[in-house]
Amino acid sequence: MSVFDHPEFAEHEHVSFYHDKETGLKAIIAVHNTNLGPGLGGCRMFNYANSEDALTDVLRLSKGMTYKAAMAGLKQGGGKAVIFGDPRKDKTPEMMKAMGRFVDTFKGQYITAEDSGIAVSDICLMGESTEHVSGTFSKYSFDGSLADGNPAPATAYGVFVGIKAAVQHVFQSDLRGKKIAIKGIGHVGIRLAEHLSREGAILYVADIFPDGVNKAVAEFGATEVDVADIDSLDVDVFAPCALGNAINAQNIHSIKARIIAGAANNQLASSSIGEELTQRGILYAPDYVINAGGIIDIYHQRTDSNADKLRKHLNQIGETLTTIFAESDKSGHATAKVADKLAELKFK
Repeated sequence: MSVFDHPEFAEHEHVSFYHDKETGLKAIIAVHNTNLGPGLGGCRMFNYANSEDALTDVLRLSKGMTYKAAMAGLKQGGGKAVIFGDPRKDKTPEMMKAMGRFVDTFKGQYITAEDSGIAVSDICLMGESTEHVSGTFSKYSFDGSLADGNPAPATAYGVFVGIKAAVQHVFQSDLRGKKIAIKGIGHVGIRLAEHLSREGAILYVADIFPDGVNKAVAEFGATEVDVADIDSLDVDVFAPCALGNAINAQNIHSIKARIIAGAANNQLASSSIGEELTQRGILYAPDYVINAGGIIDIYHQRTDSNADKLRKHLNQIGETLTTIFAESDKSGHATAKVADKLAELKFK
């Protein structure tokens, strides 16, 4: 099947495949839209089952970055990169440098940063081969913590702000006593758990890797739940914080939460899922709006800004979601569709 015929093609500007025989690197970069500026988006390393899965992922993710940047009010477009392989086994410094050479072929139309399976140190290695990297350093942080270039703290804080807005919209209350299930306790999920715990939320957590789960249980009083069971838990908020397609035809009817709001990209398997959630009275916080904290952080680090401006921008995520929720209530349209229309007004 041609890339142009792919169901997720969505008028992408540039899709490129790369193989470096010496390091074993196999990767794809997709730039969706640069009307507002160069395409910026993270590089993900994942052990994809096949190349079609990888292509689908990078096309969906890069498109999402265009919408994310537009809704966050940033002067940049959307792009994404994926690397085939297990980051715990296959990643090498030489491979990361080769990935930097691949990024450099875009001549600044794509700027890469950290994503799942890729650390700040990996981006620094890519930076030895290209100047078109971001998130390798920070001049300041929104909360006064150590600024090391990792966008995860800002992403987690933005999701926290978004969850507060969603809970206020549905329950007209704060987070105290609210039951929240977090699926995926990685760099973002564990920080989200900390924010929610401080606000008095009751946490349930699941992950295929035990480290984050063990920390959430020990430090935040979370309850461990099997990955297979957490989707259908009887909670107030379900927060998908792992991979995409978290809400799909297989689990949508078992979800009991009144709110779906998490850090994962491309949470809805299809647009029809968003419509069905609306019909069932489940409030969905569009993923590219609520998880925009990381890209907002990276943008501020690259421009003439400061910690106060960054924090104010992150807090606007809640305000944007409140606007989307209100418009959805008024029009009867799914929140995802409302967000898409607002974003398209900005970048098309």
